[in-house]
Amino acid sequence: MTGEEHRPRSRLDEITEAADRALRSLPATSLPVMGEGAPNGSRPPARRVIADPDTVERDLIKLVLTVVELLRQLMERQALRRVEAGGLTEEQEERLGMTLMILHDRMNELCARYDLSLGDLNLDLGPLGPLLPPPE
Repeated sequence: MTGEEHRPRSRLDEITEAADRALRSLPATSLPVMGEGAPNGSRPPARRVIADPDTVERDLIKLVLTVVELLRQLMERQALRRVEAGGLTEEQEERLGMTLMILHDRMNELCARYDLSLGDLNLDLGPLGPLLPPPE
């Protein structure tokens, strides 16, 4: 070996390379300056986090709660798949449902504490659309 260690490609490496290729394939567009309208009547630019010392705690909480809400929704979907597959006992289904309801209530409490709603946690990913699906 020439000093470089060769390691097998991990799944993370493959995902990173795929994301890099996907981002490079997106067309380059010029974003309007904050305060200007969107070009050609397209949708307005995504909301941006403004690094204001007075709101940094709230902005950080908003980001953390967004990640937690995304994970909560993913867990909820997985739980529904498990219930529909029929692999759980009635007691397990009841416990799973109760846990998800409690987690949803805690999310609402945390949002209320920081004057946020669950809708405020949805990030606009630009051409990919919103991070979270619309509420059902």
